Amino acid sequence: MQARHTPLNLTSASLEELVGLHARPCLSLYMGTHRSHPDNQQDPVRFRHLVGALKTSLHHQAPDALRALIAPFEALENDHAFWEHTLDGLVVMGATDFFRIYVLPRPVADLAVVADSFHTQPLRQFLQSVERYQVLALSLNKVQLFEGNRDSLEALSLASEVPRSSSDTSSDRQQTTHSSVSSYGGLGAGHSAMHHGLGGKKDGMDSEVERFFRAVDRAVQAHHSDVSGLPLMLAALPEHHHLFQAISHNPRLMKQGLLINPDSLSPTELQQRAWAVAAPAQQAQQSAWCDDYAAAKAKGLGSDNLADVAHAATAGRVGTLLIEAGRLVPGRIDGTTGRIDYSELGYPRVDDVLDDLGTLVEKLGGQVHVQAAEHMPTTTGVAASYRH
Repeated sequence: MQARHTPLNLTSASLEELVGLHARPCLSLYMGTHRSHPDNQQDPVRFRHLVGALKTSLHHQAPDALRALIAPFEALENDHAFWEHTLDGLVVMGATDFFRIYVLPRPVADLAVVADSFHTQPLRQFLQSVERYQVLALSLNKVQLFEGNRDSLEALSLASEVPRSSSDTSSDRQQTTHSSVSSYGGLGAGHSAMHHGLGGKKDGMDSEVERFFRAVDRAVQAHHSDVSGLPLMLAALPEHHHLFQAISHNPRLMKQGLLINPDSLSPTELQQRAWAVAAPAQQAQQSAWCDDYAAAKAKGLGSDNLADVAHAATAGRVGTLLIEAGRLVPGRIDGTTGRIDYSELGYPRVDDVLDDLGTLVEKLGGQVHVQAAEHMPTTTGVAASYRH
């Protein structure tokens, strides 16, 4: 049986769509899921309980709209084929005439919120390029592209323009060696032209490999790297690695990579080795954000006081905001004054102050980064660097 609901790819454009939606109320549901039987059998049951929480909140806030808003969630619950093909996390967003489903290759904490805006902090964290990267597994016989983070590495569907192997860019009709005509003793009767090859078989093979790599580089950059904005790690034999690095024009290609034939690695081995390369870059970026915050605070241009940060955010003063991943501060921010009204998530129209703060900062041109608690430079859940 084919699933009636097809998840969408989560992109930066997806986040912009969610943040920009003006319909009220907004229903946000997050849930950890399982990939295989029998663990996934309980997922629809847990989903039903979370939908029940949405119903309770809607009953207080918008009872007349409850039936129409909940109907798509209930239809998803009853789509048995859908629950057979989930990953590690499920995100469902709903509003009037609006319904989006995303499946993630990493777990998310269970959460059901009805508020004036969507809860997007976990999506923002997932989309951060510092935690995500792509791997180009390249050999002469196979081209594969993966996207991963610390938890997983998933195969992507290659754009049709990307060559699948070196045979896609070679031609039996193309001459791979060139010859020139030279004459000794002059041309004319009794003299025959002598043909000298310029480049032997190896030169021809090298030319084909380079042509193949250039085609792969162009297509991957145009149809994947430029679209995702993610760093690209190369997994290839050492000699192929060096050649590809030399000819590539992809600005997102990482200098560090895997110097091994990717065809010899299992998916698990490829994920483990790729993360071992990506992790230091992630740690360096997180340290740089913390250092920048410390420098700003030392100049009086930084704060970890939530109330002060909220006031600065509404004034457009926050240039960079660090938010602690998974931390919830139930309440609402007055978008005009920056005043915070603390409450409880179960109450109608109440979301997470940290989530709303991140949305506000991004709308006013600031940058927002979501970090695990152990990587935060503060203990309050926020660290803001001011523009002035």
